[in-house]
Amino acid sequence: MASEPNNTIQFAGRMAQLPPYLFGMINQMKMEKRWQGDDVIDLGMGNPVDPAPAPVIEKLVEVANDPKTHRYPVAYGMRNLRIEIAKSYKKDYGVELDPDAEIICTIGSKEGISHLCLALIGPGDTVLVPAPAFPVHIYAAIIAGGSVLRIPLAEEPVFLERLETMCANVYPRPKVLILNYPHNPTAVLGTRSLYERVVYLAKKYNFMVIHDFAYNKITFDGYVAPSFLEVPGARDVGVEFGSFSKSYNMAGWRLGYCVGNKQMVTGLRQIKGYYDYGIFSAIQIAGIVALRHCDEDVLHQAQIYQNRRDVLCEVLERMDWPIERPKAGMFAWAKIPPPFDKLGSMEFSIEMMKRANVALAPGIGFGEEGEGYLRIALVENEHRIRQALRQMKKAMREMEQERDL
Repeated sequence: MASEPNNTIQFAGRMAQLPPYLFGMINQMKMEKRWQGDDVIDLGMGNPVDPAPAPVIEKLVEVANDPKTHRYPVAYGMRNLRIEIAKSYKKDYGVELDPDAEIICTIGSKEGISHLCLALIGPGDTVLVPAPAFPVHIYAAIIAGGSVLRIPLAEEPVFLERLETMCANVYPRPKVLILNYPHNPTAVLGTRSLYERVVYLAKKYNFMVIHDFAYNKITFDGYVAPSFLEVPGARDVGVEFGSFSKSYNMAGWRLGYCVGNKQMVTGLRQIKGYYDYGIFSAIQIAGIVALRHCDEDVLHQAQIYQNRRDVLCEVLERMDWPIERPKAGMFAWAKIPPPFDKLGSMEFSIEMMKRANVALAPGIGFGEEGEGYLRIALVENEHRIRQALRQMKKAMREMEQERDL
């Protein structure tokens, strides 16, 4: 009888730098419970459950029926879509963009940021990331070979002081700063004054800026999110990523864009040429319709999220959870109250999954700075949010009785 081969699969060294993807673990638990017939309410993932605008869906179906659209698309985005993105920046932010040199379409912002990191960052390059952070902002740079230094988020003056101190004292000097406002997971807001100081520091210390602006249109209470590119000189040092996923409920369609600095856009375009063939043409044409005709849908969706935010925060406040109402984004950043905080965010989230059939995103999944918090998504309707919190409250009572917490 032949012996089993003694070959060992050896991954690249970069794989050792990637910790277990906690959100993947939570998602697997959720799916296993659903396969068993449990009704799990998912407040963990920012995965919209509301439909995309009707004109967008209708255009997708119409164009998909044309066999010509089944061919390889323009890899860096249809010119008409890039023109519409330029028009939207002019209308919303007063920013003039060259659709041929300063805009590229991406397969969502996550893909675009990851590929741009491959174009900009190499072994030994220093990358600064505010923390806690959406994982791709850290690990896209690490996969590219960079050395990531985290800047703890704080009030704007403190954060900017920390940033300047690191720029002046870190060696090698930072090459890239990755920003994300409105911030995921904390919902901290970016301001024009913050961007102005970042541009000043970027020119002084010669680093590039990547700004993830995925939640630009999901804003509440009259707040309007400024674009990084509004600031004079921003295009000299950086780019901004946007996405159709959240504002238009097109998460699974995978359509985003990068705008700004010509050389950085060119670098992204070059490296994407080796990795992908772009976005299905029917989706790109549907994106044109979204930008041209769906402004009211975007406002309506933002109001839906604001109503859900109010329901979530009102119930949490009655449960004596410390909670600050976010002004933007799809999430509330909630500090776990005592005595449950001593469990840690991962164990608490697992207990809520097991006992309450509620999926939550543990703060530790966004880095050690997020420990003690939960990111709670506003994707479910108000009835389901109330139901989830009732189930959590019941589970927490059980835990107190069993563990004498």
